[in-house]
Amino acid sequence: MSAIILISLAAIALIMLLIIGVRAEPEEGGEEMIKNVYVYLVLFATLMMTIGGSVAVFMAAADIVSPVTYHQTFEDYKQLRDAGKIAAETDDGKVLSEEEMRANYDEMVAAEKDRQINRAKNSLIKALGWIVIPLPVFIYFQRRRTVA
Repeated sequence: MSAIILISLAAIALIMLLIIGVRAEPEEGGEEMIKNVYVYLVLFATLMMTIGGSVAVFMAAADIVSPVTYHQTFEDYKQLRDAGKIAAETDDGKVLSEEEMRANYDEMVAAEKDRQINRAKNSLIKALGWIVIPLPVFIYFQRRRTVA
């Protein structure tokens, strides 16, 4: 999705540069105007990337705090065991009791929650890249704009 946004921004920038290039006369500082448009375009693109990264960081942090997990109910788990899709016996051939099945089910639910938290942490790290990478570029061009 971000690639679509960047391609759209590039297309808009090219259209703007063409319009400015046609209207600007070389004697009236047309080259300076193109530089200014380029700086503002870079500022806009990096600002949008940073804002998108900030939203993604917030969403990943929310998933870490309150992970959304999907797991079957204990009754469904028992039905799968009865159907033979989940092992109904231990390694030594003993049939699992209701308490042992409940413990296995609870372990499965906890493992799924941990898996979702790990995915959210991975997303958080990726989202931080959308802030850490474009932010220095934004700051550099912002300073360049104020100096010029």
